[in-house]
Amino acid sequence: MRVVRFAATFDAWRTAARALLEQDVAPDSLLWEPEGDREPALDCFGDADAFSASGDDGVPAPSASSPQQARVPRRFIELAEAVACHAEGERWALLYRVLWRITHGEPHLLEVAMDPEVHRLLAMEKAVRRELHKMHAFVRFRVVETEDGSRYVAWFEPAHPVVERAAPFFAERFGSMRWSILTPLGCVHWDGDALAFTPGLPRSAAPTGDALEALWGTYYASTFNPARLRTAAMRAEMPVRYWRNLPEAAAIAGLVRDAPDRVRRMVEQAGLPSELQRPPRRSAAEDD
Repeated sequence: MRVVRFAATFDAWRTAARALLEQDVAPDSLLWEPEGDREPALDCFGDADAFSASGDDGVPAPSASSPQQARVPRRFIELAEAVACHAEGERWALLYRVLWRITHGEPHLLEVAMDPEVHRLLAMEKAVRRELHKMHAFVRFRVVETEDGSRYVAWFEPAHPVVERAAPFFAERFGSMRWSILTPLGCVHWDGDALAFTPGLPRSAAPTGDALEALWGTYYASTFNPARLRTAAMRAEMPVRYWRNLPEAAAIAGLVRDAPDRVRRMVEQAGLPSELQRPPRRSAAEDD
């Protein structure tokens, strides 16, 4: 069994995978062991170049060390970049197995969505996309005064290591602010010019409470529509595991409790017929 040690990043995995393909090393003879540091440890593979999607056909650029070049679909590159951000430790070996199959007789493998290994990769990609969406939606900054001025700091607990993939969104949206997003899986910082990444931190490192807390609560309450309350749908879009880090979450219980009375007052003020004055019914699933 050959042990492959590498930094747990897409770029490091890609470099190792390309070197292994050039040596025609089959997946079953490999044990993938990602390292905790951020620097690749690939001395045993020399200076092999990483495969990359070049041109519209997704054909890798030629390498002097490899007389034959395998065709790697651009879709696989996109898929692998996303799956690299999944928390499943088996993802690296799974990616190489699928890559091996694509380059050894199954060039259209990714089109077979029901293939067990492809199906698993697609599910991982979907989970990463969902986690990115949740991070974009549920990061809440708190202002911290420092010697250099105000810095906005947020705490988030991602289910998958998506911090680096999510960071450009925040740099673009909050480009004029100096901010940091702290997570147990890695942190990202923006100084107004460039992103910087550091190791993860415990929750105790994050600030708690500031003037923005009340602002978030007031904003959420003002946008809450009791007539459209669907608690099951709300939990699906805003899973409970995120609530403890959301300042507006403290208002949810009261808003849900008071929703029937607020709806009743709304329809009474609107002068609607009595049969339309009943509050919205909640299903048993919504009451759980």
